[in-house]
Amino acid sequence: MTLLETRIRFEETKNIYDRAILTFHGVEGFDVYNISIPFEKDGKRYLFGRVERREEWARSWVRLFEETGQDDWTLVRGGMIYTLEDPYVSLIAGEVVLGGTHVQYESGRVKTYFGYFYRGTDLHDLHYFTTGPNKMKDIRLVGLPDGRIGVFSRPRGAETRGKYGSESMIGFTVIDHLDQLTAEVIEQAPYIRGIFGEGEWGGVNQAYLLDSGKIGIIGHICYRDKDESGGEVKVYLNMSFVFDPQTRESEDLKLIGSRTCYPPGPAKTPHLVDCAFTSGIVMRQDGKADLYSGIGDCQAGRITIDDPFAGYGKIV
Repeated sequence: MTLLETRIRFEETKNIYDRAILTFHGVEGFDVYNISIPFEKDGKRYLFGRVERREEWARSWVRLFEETGQDDWTLVRGGMIYTLEDPYVSLIAGEVVLGGTHVQYESGRVKTYFGYFYRGTDLHDLHYFTTGPNKMKDIRLVGLPDGRIGVFSRPRGAETRGKYGSESMIGFTVIDHLDQLTAEVIEQAPYIRGIFGEGEWGGVNQAYLLDSGKIGIIGHICYRDKDESGGEVKVYLNMSFVFDPQTRESEDLKLIGSRTCYPPGPAKTPHLVDCAFTSGIVMRQDGKADLYSGIGDCQAGRITIDDPFAGYGKIV
C-alpha cells in the first residue's frame, strides 16, 4: 500500500476529539510555527517556537513562550534568542536540552545547515555544547532506563535515495552522556530499516521512553503530490511507531494526523498547503494525547487523539 493510499484510509477512519490553533502573544507581525512540545519547568509550562515573518524563509529565530491559557502562549520577555529553526526539547539527566537547525549563508544564499544543541538546568541560561552533521535535521535524544542516552539521526540526500530508495533514513545509537554527542557519533548511527518507502522521507520529532523499555516515536512521514494545476505539493503527515532498542526492531508504524485534522488556515507557500510538521504529544489525564504540530509553515496546531502507544507501555 502506498503512503497516499494509507493516508486516504486514515482520513476515513480517524478519531479527532478536539482541535485548535495556538495563539501567540508578544511577537506581532511574525508567525510562530514548528514548535517544541510543551514542557514543565519550575512550576510553569513552556514551549519554544520558530518565529518568522510570513514572507521570509530561512530567517527565523527560536523564542521561549509561557502558557497563559488554553492554547494561549505569551513570549517570555528577556529570554534568550536563538538563531535557529524548528526547535525541540528533551529532558536528560536533570538538564534541559534544546536543539534546532542553524542555517548558514554565503553571499546572501543558503549554503548549508547544521543541528545546534544547548543544555543547562536554568531554562533562561542554556549553553551551546555541540553541533550535528552537515545538512542533517531531526536529530533527537531520549533518556534510557540505565541512564544512557538514545540518539536518533536522520540522513537525507541523493546518496541515501540511491542506496535505499527512500529520501531519508532513521538511525539509532546510544551514548553514555551528553559529552559524547558529536557529529561523528550521530552520523555513524546504524539505520533502522523498513520505515520509509520509495520516494518517501521523514524523521523522529520526539522520542518517549515507555515503561516496557521500548521507545515510542512521534515523527513525520512525507511524500510529493500534485495540486489541481499540476504544481508540486509536499505532503507532511504526523506518524508514530514503537522501537525496541534491544532488538533494533520497529513496529506499529501508523498515521496519527494530517493537515485536514487541524482547523483550516493559511500556508506560507502553495506547495505547503498539506504540511503538518510534527512536534510531539503530551498525555492527558483522560488517557488521550494532545498532538502538537506546525501547520502550513506559518501556524501551530493541537489535536486530541487516542494514545498512539496503547498496548506497548506508558510514557515514563
